[in-house]
Amino acid sequence: MTISDKDILPVDAFDAEELARGIVSWVELETPSERNDLIDLLLDKVEADFEGLPVARRRIPGAEGGGGQLILTYAPEGVTGKPVTFMGHIDTVWPHGTLADRPVRRDGDKLHGPGIFDMKAGSYLATETLRRIASRGLVPPRPVVVYLNGDEETGSYVSRPTIEALAQEAAFVLVPEPSFEAPGTVITARKGVSHFTLTAHGRSSHAGGSLSEGRNAIREIARHTLEIEALTELEPNASFNVGTISGGLRNNVVPDLCRIEVDMRANDTATAERMVKAMLSRKAYGPDIRLEVEGCINRPPFERTPAVVRLYDATCALAEKLSLPIDETHRGGASDGNFVAALGIPIIDGLGCSGAGAHALHEHILVSTIAPRAALMYGLVMSRDVQSAALGNVSAT
Repeated sequence: MTISDKDILPVDAFDAEELARGIVSWVELETPSERNDLIDLLLDKVEADFEGLPVARRRIPGAEGGGGQLILTYAPEGVTGKPVTFMGHIDTVWPHGTLADRPVRRDGDKLHGPGIFDMKAGSYLATETLRRIASRGLVPPRPVVVYLNGDEETGSYVSRPTIEALAQEAAFVLVPEPSFEAPGTVITARKGVSHFTLTAHGRSSHAGGSLSEGRNAIREIARHTLEIEALTELEPNASFNVGTISGGLRNNVVPDLCRIEVDMRANDTATAERMVKAMLSRKAYGPDIRLEVEGCINRPPFERTPAVVRLYDATCALAEKLSLPIDETHRGGASDGNFVAALGIPIIDGLGCSGAGAHALHEHILVSTIAPRAALMYGLVMSRDVQSAALGNVSAT
């Protein structure tokens, strides 16, 4: 495909140091998922940055279990059709006060800070892409939407209806989650995530004087734990992790209660649905033991569909025009992109900066990848050629 030069900007048109300062300004406003008030402070800042610009702002207040959300829409006169929609989150796993112990610091090409990689850098660049276009009065091929979510790290339970509604209205969706592996890599598939709790109810008794009267709940759960862990070797398209276990009172008491929490990842929807059914059908092994199993799919699998491939191929053509490296990967971790992909909407994930350390003490981005990612986002929004190819040369209205 041929991409018009007038629709894109070269990498050197983006000031990486200026963008880095903007990213840092977001990182220095801590936004743990459980603190709606702190999430609101960052959303207030974002709204203030768009004051006076022709960008519609829709704020969705936080609720119990989820922080606030912000939808920014730029649709200048004459622009029609379904929008290109960015979806990012601003909440992080780090508790308030983390910055006091781990302040933002620069170490050569590495810019460290809690939440910078996952995923304030990417969310900032998406937001700044919109601000740049709107502040210059540029007219993109179709409207542009930026969505910022405040409860992604805790499962997007509050925000999921908004995510799915915005996805169904979009021509395609761009998710600026962090880029893993080599610089230039994007994500074209993710495993789906399911959560389960298994609780065994037994019967307590004295471990010495009346052992046979008891029904050991830990023994019951131990058997299920080993079987569930073994499923990872038996199921080529799924993986299982028993992450927590609790039960028992004292070592001289037969335990009447034991519970485990299980994480399951599946590559495809058919596997996910089959394994959810199997997990929910598990029965107790021991006599007089009652087993409760609860769980469901939290995020459906993000599969590499033909629509995803078309958007990826168009992104590759844009990257080639910009002389940028490009590659794709499949991740085990999920994102809000999983909800989008499950609806059949074209999507590219992992458009954020390269780096490492998501949810880890060494979390950082590579400053050298800021401008390339900014140029790629800009081109995806502004290039009519890229959008036409991404949508199969069919106008999405």
